[in-house]
Amino acid sequence: MAIAPLLAATTAFIQRAPRMLIGAHWVEAADGQTMPLRNPATGEQLCLVPRATVDDVDRAVLAARQAFDDSPWTRTRPRERQNLLWKLADLMQRDAELLAQLECLNNGKSAAVAQAMDVQLSIDFLRYMAGWATKIEGTSVEVSLPLMPDDQFHSFIRREAVGVVGAIVAWNFPLLLACWKLGPALATGCTLVLKPADETPLSALKLAELVQEAGYPDGVFNVVTGTGITAGSALTHNPLVDKLTFTGSTAVGKEIGKIAMDSMTRVTLELGGKSPTIVMADADLGSAAAGAASAIFFNQGQVCCAGSRLYVQRKHFDNVVADIAGIANAMKLGNGLDASVEMGPLISARQQERVYRYIEMGRDSGATIACGGEQFGPGYFVKPTVIVDVDQKHSLVQEEIFGPVLVAIPFDDEADALRLANDSPYGLGASIWSNDLAAVHRMIPKIKSGSVWVNCHSALDPALPFGGYKMSGLGREMGHAAIEHYTELKSVLIKL
Repeated sequence: MAIAPLLAATTAFIQRAPRMLIGAHWVEAADGQTMPLRNPATGEQLCLVPRATVDDVDRAVLAARQAFDDSPWTRTRPRERQNLLWKLADLMQRDAELLAQLECLNNGKSAAVAQAMDVQLSIDFLRYMAGWATKIEGTSVEVSLPLMPDDQFHSFIRREAVGVVGAIVAWNFPLLLACWKLGPALATGCTLVLKPADETPLSALKLAELVQEAGYPDGVFNVVTGTGITAGSALTHNPLVDKLTFTGSTAVGKEIGKIAMDSMTRVTLELGGKSPTIVMADADLGSAAAGAASAIFFNQGQVCCAGSRLYVQRKHFDNVVADIAGIANAMKLGNGLDASVEMGPLISARQQERVYRYIEMGRDSGATIACGGEQFGPGYFVKPTVIVDVDQKHSLVQEEIFGPVLVAIPFDDEADALRLANDSPYGLGASIWSNDLAAVHRMIPKIKSGSVWVNCHSALDPALPFGGYKMSGLGREMGHAAIEHYTELKSVLIKL
């Protein structure tokens, strides 16, 4: 199939003057500086966006602070917050193809997949969170207070919006991650300053347009584009921010966590992963191989919970690896605007170099490349790769590669599978492929990860909390847990 033409609205959006949203206004960076965005499929410059300064970030935070402390937003009722989120979701549905094309151009992923998954999941999540706006509850409590036995009291617990939220998101799912932050923030009555990834701000900027169109008051949602080292750091250090929420690498997340603790800023961190895919001997091996391939090659392997470690019961190891290699070799790579493409490019030349360096590290250590192991251009492509004959302690197994690279290791029995699966600094996700429900239920509580999928992988639903154990982060996205992370509890005691 040929590369699909861009919508006129998509072309107009990427050709517009570099602007970001602060309060009511679309503005340039204070010093007029911009930074280029590149199309990962071609390496060519796509457009320019503002390179925000510290002053720009401070103005955005102040706009959010004023909107939270003294604006019509502070007087909105739950039903109004619900309806605004529904309106925003409807506008996203209207512009779904445009949003998908922006994700494709900016991130490299398939536009067809982005529309069916990234955009639709974002819409579904906002609609789910809209329902929570009317269900934020407190409780009444009968207190004892033995030192005041003759007095009467009325006591209750309120759940209140945490305040100004500073959100920093990664480049692998730019729109979806932004909505994971925006949804609970707006449902609870918070205000938000969003700093999208350096590489992928386009869908966040379009989202800001839709927030305005939906009718949110000025300053409730702000977007600052720029580098992590300047704009991200300024947002993290700003004393007017009540909560920080970050999705990205563990290394950066740890630094943000340290800064947050210095000021006791509330913080949630959704970080890296090295998720195991465990194939038991009784599994449907064809489905397991296809599932394992999807678990690592979806979104070019640029998924925090990608199934990047494959453990297969020894007697089936060679056959399952061969089946996955066959799937990988048959995949069509290319521009995501071509609907027949099954894998797009990596996000940048730097990421391409990083992923390929891991592959070369494997070769140098004597590992076997079962398939793939090559990079090519134009654009930032790495072929889907499967590596075997790797020691469990090797960097290929222990470190997050964030690309289409699968390391496969055999195991002997259930205990061995659990030992290998848990032998990782990360704990974001894991999948078990088996038809033995007794074995599955034995294994689930022993796997140290925030999500365990059975006979599927990376299956996310708005009602299910998502986050990690160990170095994979703190707190949870989605589900009722997200509401808890965007609110504070206040105890009230009234002497009658």
